[in-house]
Order: sequence, then structure tokens, then C-alpha cells
Amino acid sequence: MPDSQISGFYKKTLDDRRKFVKEFAGLSDEDMNVISNTGAIDEGLIDRMIENVIGTFDLPLGVAVNFLVNGKDYIVPMAIEEPSVVAAASNLAKIARVKGGFHCTMTEPVMISQIQLVDVADPFASKMKIMEHKDEILKLANEQDPILIKFGGGARDLEVRVLDSRSGPMVVTHLHVDTRDAMGANAVNTMAEAVAPLIERITGGRVYLRILSNLADRRLVRVRAVFDKEKLGGEEVVDGMIAAYHFADADPYRAATHNKGIMNGIISVVRATGNDTRAVEAGAHSYASRNGKYGSLTTYEKDTDGNLVGTLEMPMPVGLIGGATAVHPVAKACVKILGVKTAAELSHITGAVGLAQNAAAMKALATEGISRGHMSLHARNIAVMAGAKTEEIDMVVEELVKSGKVRMDKASEILKKIRGE
Repeated sequence: MPDSQISGFYKKTLDDRRKFVKEFAGLSDEDMNVISNTGAIDEGLIDRMIENVIGTFDLPLGVAVNFLVNGKDYIVPMAIEEPSVVAAASNLAKIARVKGGFHCTMTEPVMISQIQLVDVADPFASKMKIMEHKDEILKLANEQDPILIKFGGGARDLEVRVLDSRSGPMVVTHLHVDTRDAMGANAVNTMAEAVAPLIERITGGRVYLRILSNLADRRLVRVRAVFDKEKLGGEEVVDGMIAAYHFADADPYRAATHNKGIMNGIISVVRATGNDTRAVEAGAHSYASRNGKYGSLTTYEKDTDGNLVGTLEMPMPVGLIGGATAVHPVAKACVKILGVKTAAELSHITGAVGLAQNAAAMKALATEGISRGHMSLHARNIAVMAGAKTEEIDMVVEELVKSGKVRMDKASEILKKIRGE
């Protein structure tokens, strides 16, 4: 059996790492050629982005069209492997245009860093002591990032909470930090590290964790759109979509899939622009549980004319400064496609795509059903997986959809028939 225990693997050259992986996994030359093709990214760059690099992993990059956000037109890059997402978002964006498109606002870009204090005999008194030193703590935090201060950001406020945990009371200090056009993880973590010794001196306790929270509930995007009832297919469709929303709002099992539809759109944009998909996903789902039960991130209702009115509110910790956004060549190009100048503008567009994608999924559920809507696009993937060449794909897809059996075995059968085998 090959041994995966390797000392200093990260010190090996890129070629040596690839050689080891090839031998360990029994990969072919063709497999290694695919892995080694880094596309638009320079090998020297990827070797510095993460550890133990051997290659890159590509995803399809499309653009959603028809988006009118706060009166401005956008085409929106989306990186995703799932069929129908880009087309569905584009379709609902077109319907939203009839009533003025998407109207978006954003709170200030405030992220939270948490400082966990333990081993205090008087936790509530310790809370008060920390608050008494608020100005001193904020001043020390802001000394850590003069560039952020220069651009109008910085530590803005302090909140202290006493938690009753399984290991006893904890006093948790929240630094509220305006991170401007950055996502801000590095800035808030650095500030938390800096103020931790001061909090220990003030209280006599011991600090353990000093890190940001991904429940970015001080950094919310809010989106509203009116979807014309006739363009949706009539009032019966509107009623069906509202019933689908009520189902998601009442049942966490449905809400999980309902919110996944929102995130299909949002994560595609977040990924395309080089932002942190896991941070956005974590914040979204924790925010959906803020009332003690997991529920819908969107709401739907009818206006006086019977049109569908959709809204979305959720954390949106995305930025234009730092991370992959600043170094990944495709992410940089995607930001240019959007033409955005601020993190707030990027948040608006991303939220609009999430609402559009969610509405599209509910429209499909209320009318033809998801399976039929996915069928032709899914059939294309199945045809490729079955081995269809470029000139054969459309023929296989047509026969698969006609048969209503979009399966690998059926695709292989059709392909053999086309080839006369």
C-alpha cells in the first residue's frame, strides 16, 4: 500500500508533487496533463495561493443578462457547474425589468470580531469593566490598520455579551469594524489579536479565541423586485409561487432547498469574483436561523395589482480588495465585466441574482416542475458523460429529451444507434 505520510511535502517542487500524486494514485499521463493545465493562472501564482498545489480545477463561466439593478444595466458573470441556473436567473431578471428591475440597499460594511474571555469570577462585572474601557479598546484596535482608517473604515463600536456555556460563563466582546471595500477577515482578526491582552488586563480573565464571526448580521444586503403577473404566467402562477414560499417559511426541510436556490445564484457570482463562498454561505444559513427556526431568506407577497413582490435580506460579506479578487486573473476580469467600483455595488448585484434565481426556481415548481425545466440541460451533461463527441451531443440530447429518460444507460444506447454499432 502506498504511504500518504510525507514530511515536508509542501517544500517539494510542483513537478515533484505531481510525480508523487501520479504514482500514489496510479494516474495516467492524460490524467496528469489535465491536472497540470492551469489555464489562465500562472503556475507560480497558484503555488502561492494555497498549500501542496498540483493544479487547478475549472468550472464553466457564464454571464446572466437582463439585470437592471438600481436603474443600471449589468451582465453578471457566474461560475457554476449546475445546468439551468444562469438561464433561469436571466429569465426572471427580464421579467423584473418590466416593473423597474431590482431595488437594492446595503448597510454599512461592518464585520464582527469576537474575543472570548473565560476564567472570570464576576462575568457581568467584567462586561461592565470592558465597556468602561470602550474608547481605549477602539483606539488600540484602530492603531492596527492605518490604511483602513485612511479610507474611512475602522473599529466603530463595542458590544459585550455574557454567555452561559457548557464550560461555564464566557464574556464575549464584539468589535464592530467597518471594513469598507474589503471583505475584512484579516483586518478584524488582527484587531482582535491586538486588544485581547488589554481585555485580559482589564478583567483578570483569560482570552482564548480571537476571530471574526461569519454571521455578518451588521452587513446586510436588501433586495426588492416586482415580477409582472402576466409575464410570470398569470395570477394562478403567482398564487402557486406564494404557496411555495409559505411552505419554505413553515418547514426547515423545504427551507433548506428553497435557500439553496438562492445560493445557486449568489455563490456563482461570489465565486466568479474571487470572494469567499464559504463565508457567504455560512452567514446566509446562520442568518436564516436567527429567529430560532431555520426559515426562508426571501419573502413573497402580492401587490394591489396581483403582481408578485419578492424581497431578500441576508449577510453579504464580499469585497473588491484583497484575496483572490485582487490576484486571480479570471476574477479580476469578472469584476471588469460587472464594472463595479465598490463592495456595496457588488453586494447589490449579487443579492439581485439570488432573488432572481430563487424566484425562477419557485416559478418552475409552480408550473412545469424542476425536472422538466432541467431536462434538456441535464441531458447535455449526460450525453457528454456517455462519450458523445461535439457533433453527436445535440443528436443524443434530442433523443434523450424525446424519450423522457435522461439516464446514462439510455444515452449510451442512443449513441450506439447513432454510430451504427
